[in-house]
Amino acid sequence: MALDSAKKQEIISKFARNDKDTGSTEVQVALLTDRIQYLTEHLKTNKKDHSSRLGLLKLVGQRRRLMRYLRKQDFAKYNEVKEILGIRN
Repeated sequence: MALDSAKKQEIISKFARNDKDTGSTEVQVALLTDRIQYLTEHLKTNKKDHSSRLGLLKLVGQRRRLMRYLRKQDFAKYNEVKEILGIRN
């Protein structure tokens, strides 16, 4: 399920660098984290939904790559995003 626009705008406004920013690394990581949390809850009740499980693994890999990029570019921002979203290493 896609995010509704109100929730998406809330996430973007929280992590955006300025008011026109919608695609910075921090925003992408935050949006992916929300989708990952939704799919995790979905898979707790639908244990045999293997296509969603595959999608979840792809999202986790994409988020991991974005976090690795953010760590190389701006370590302070990386730690801040990791702390706010509760992401482990």
